[in-house]
Amino acid sequence: MLESAALPYDAVLFDCDGVLVDSERITNSVLRTMLHELGWFISEADCFRLFVGRALRDETGVITAHTGFTVTEDWLGEFRKRRNDALTLDLLPIPGAVAAVREIDRLYRGRLACASGADRHKVELQLTKVGLDTVFAGKIFSGMETPRSKPAPDVYLAAAAALGVDPARAAVVEDTPTGVRAGVAAGATVFGYCPPGSPSHSTPQALLDAGAAHIFTGMAGLPGVLSSALIR
Repeated sequence: MLESAALPYDAVLFDCDGVLVDSERITNSVLRTMLHELGWFISEADCFRLFVGRALRDETGVITAHTGFTVTEDWLGEFRKRRNDALTLDLLPIPGAVAAVREIDRLYRGRLACASGADRHKVELQLTKVGLDTVFAGKIFSGMETPRSKPAPDVYLAAAAALGVDPARAAVVEDTPTGVRAGVAAGATVFGYCPPGSPSHSTPQALLDAGAAHIFTGMAGLPGVLSSALIR
């Protein structure tokens, strides 16, 4: 077992959706239904392509362009309500993620954080649902509370600062090109998670093109992947 003193990173910063929780299909199903209600009969594949990894508040212009509907705070609020209800019913962790996070928490002696582009309520709801709320207690960061959302580095910089680590000494775990670019912009080494055959995850090449330094396909193996990787 690798001792903490020999770890190649000072902290591990996790995205949430698609990395810790299998939420993207649930969230995008709700969004797709609401877009259909507006008359935009978007396919599942296109909904993933256009919206996964991005803050919906930043993509309202796309919705208006396809529907003529000006997105309001009430509409966004209804989306969040329907989304949260669906997540509460159906959310599951990414296979292997809970055990991997607990092992990384032990190895890194609590130097880990969850840095998501989603709103805080959603992140906390999801982590509680899968039993990771205590691991990340006091170490949850929302891109909705920073000046800029991903792909800007703000949420990762905030997480690294709170942990007292140099972002260049941090590992970031992401699953979308938008998130990868945020981690790279923060100066961190980014590990791209892409399980084979998942329609809601990006391809390895897309993550590499965005700047991921390492690609892995199973969360259960993440502690070993982190331990054997070198900082770039």
